[in-house]
Amino acid sequence: MKTILTFLIVFSVVVVVHELGHFYFAKRAGILVREFAIGMGPKLFSHQGKDGTAYTIRMLPMGGYVRMAGYEDDEEMKPGTPISLLLNEQGVVTKINTSKKVQLVNAIPMEIVRYDLVDALTISGFINGDESQTITYAVAHDAFIIEEDGTEVRIAPRDVQFQSAKLWQRVLTNFAGPLNNFILAFVLFGVLVFARGGVVDLNSTVISGVAPDGPAAVAGLKAGDQITAIDGVTVNNWPEMQKLIQEKPDQELTLDFLREKDKQSLVVKTDAVESQGEKFGQLGVQAPMKTGFFDKLKGAFIESIASFTQIIDALRGIVFNFDVDQLGGPVAIWQMSSQAASQGVTTVIYLMAMISMNLGIFNLLPIPGLDGGKLLLNAFEGVRGKPLSQEKEGLITIVGFGLLMLLMIIVTWNDIQRFFF
Repeated sequence: MKTILTFLIVFSVVVVVHELGHFYFAKRAGILVREFAIGMGPKLFSHQGKDGTAYTIRMLPMGGYVRMAGYEDDEEMKPGTPISLLLNEQGVVTKINTSKKVQLVNAIPMEIVRYDLVDALTISGFINGDESQTITYAVAHDAFIIEEDGTEVRIAPRDVQFQSAKLWQRVLTNFAGPLNNFILAFVLFGVLVFARGGVVDLNSTVISGVAPDGPAAVAGLKAGDQITAIDGVTVNNWPEMQKLIQEKPDQELTLDFLREKDKQSLVVKTDAVESQGEKFGQLGVQAPMKTGFFDKLKGAFIESIASFTQIIDALRGIVFNFDVDQLGGPVAIWQMSSQAASQGVTTVIYLMAMISMNLGIFNLLPIPGLDGGKLLLNAFEGVRGKPLSQEKEGLITIVGFGLLMLLMIIVTWNDIQRFFF
């Protein structure tokens, strides 16, 4: 149960934060966001906001999505489809009901003949089964349509569609999802740094603490002692000191140090610890910490850049030496969630930060269907001076999405083979 909860929280938070980025910048650009959903699948709850967005919670707690006007296909109401219309006092349609689950009081039943909810904003059909004449109604610009599952969303006239926004606004809207993932990763790394009380001061050799009963404590080292040399070799920073200690497992070292400005020395025998088949020396001393507020923020930024670089290096390795075993899908995330859940909250936060960084970078890949693919089309439009037709863009997106789904199936099957068989 703990693993399931950890997986759902990690995955959903990362995806929802990504979608919030698209949502915010779309709103700023005047693009109608028809629905902001938390979860997937059948609708459980819906609230119609004053901003024209339907806020929904769906059955499967797996991420979420935003529906921007013009991003998905227009409503497909085939001729002959029975619907009902709600009119205002001026006889203009304010609500179109296509759902059998919802009944509107004082609604007019219609059998559709034709409609245009993008440009002309009209709908025509037979009223009360009378096929002798076709009645046409004007549709309000901010009219609503009730979909088959009962979700009430705004119609999508052309002026509020994604394609009608300026190019730079569309670029920001496409980039905003990955940007939010990078910001989330930075915030989470910041939480970890603040929880640790600060960041390691790599430029110092002052001991901030000693492990009880460890070699350093037994030899008499104390918090506040500053190591100046090991076996006669001067050390100027923590990495230099750490390297000399690790190179001599289970051996005696002569340490020169300052204690309240007094020069002293002692002999200490290191412990031997094993990692990945190799032995390393260990004294049981803690590195000094920078605890200032801005030091912590800098530490969070450095950790964010380090994780970004690590993922880019791994991605470069995959591109130039492709191996499906290097990739991980939902099953791999599940496995990592299981391990994180058993190791505590800080490990879960670290996992969420890394997955958020991964999702941000992955979505910027120039692959059709991803944000990076959309940004590539934006760049093409900027150079060409006009966008691709919606038909061609839609075809490119479908092909890219199909290839992504194929890759996801391969990766998921490989994960199942790797973890369970």
